Amino acid sequence: MTSTPQDVGRADARRNRAKVLAAASRAFDEHGLDVSLGAIARQAGVGAGTVYRHFPGKEILLEAVLVQQIDNRVDAARRWAARADPVAAFFGFLLEVVDTSQGRKHACDALTTETSWPRPRLAASARRFRQTLDELLRAAQRAGGVRTDVSADDVAALAVGCTTIRATHRDRDGGTRMVRLALDSLRNPASVTEGRVFRDVPGTLRSAPRCEECGARLQARSTGRPARYCGATCRQRARRRRLGAATVS
Repeated sequence: MTSTPQDVGRADARRNRAKVLAAASRAFDEHGLDVSLGAIARQAGVGAGTVYRHFPGKEILLEAVLVQQIDNRVDAARRWAARADPVAAFFGFLLEVVDTSQGRKHACDALTTETSWPRPRLAASARRFRQTLDELLRAAQRAGGVRTDVSADDVAALAVGCTTIRATHRDRDGGTRMVRLALDSLRNPASVTEGRVFRDVPGTLRSAPRCEECGARLQARSTGRPARYCGATCRQRARRRRLGAATVS
C-alpha cells in the first residue's frame, strides 16, 4: 500500500508540530515567556509560517506545551501503575513528577498570574491528571502504604512544594533527600513502624530497609549485601539519574 501525497503531508505536519512543541518547551524553560515565536521557529528548525499555522498565537502555543507536559505525566502514572505495586507506583510517580518539573517556573507563573487560565484544553488535561493521581493514591491507600486522611489535592500541593525544595537546595543529592523526607509524611504511620526486624545483634531493633529510589519497603536479607532497590525498574532509573548527573558535571 503506497502513501498518498496527503498522507505524506499529514506526517510532515505532525513532525513539524512535534518539533515546535519541543522547541517551545525548551525556550519557555530557558528564556521565559517573552521569547518570540520567531526564535522558537529557529530553534525548531522550521519556518515562522509553520509555527503560525499550527499555533496562531503564543498563548495557544503555551497551552499546547502545558497540555503535552501534563499528558506525559498521565502516561507516566499509568506506566508506574502497570509495573509496580501500588505503594511503590505512587511514590515512584511522585518522585518522577518532581524530577520532570525542574526549570518550568515560567510556565507555572503564567498559570498563576494570568486570569485567562486555565483554557478548555488545559483544564481537560488537568482533570485527566487529577483523576489518574487520585487512582494511584487510592490504590496505595487500599494497600495500606499511604495515610487515609490525605486527598489528591493534598498530594499535588505537596509535590509543588517538593519541586521548590529541590530547586532551592544547593546540593542536588541533599535536595533529593529532603524531597523524600517530605514525601514520607504521606506514608501510613502503621506502615512506617511495622515490619521492623532484629538483625546482626540480638536485642537491636532496626527499621525495615527501603528502596533508595521509590521508598518501598524491601525484603530484609539474612546474608549478603543489603538490597538497595525494589526491582529492576528502580535500579535502572537510579542508573539513568547517575549517568545524567555525570553528563551535566
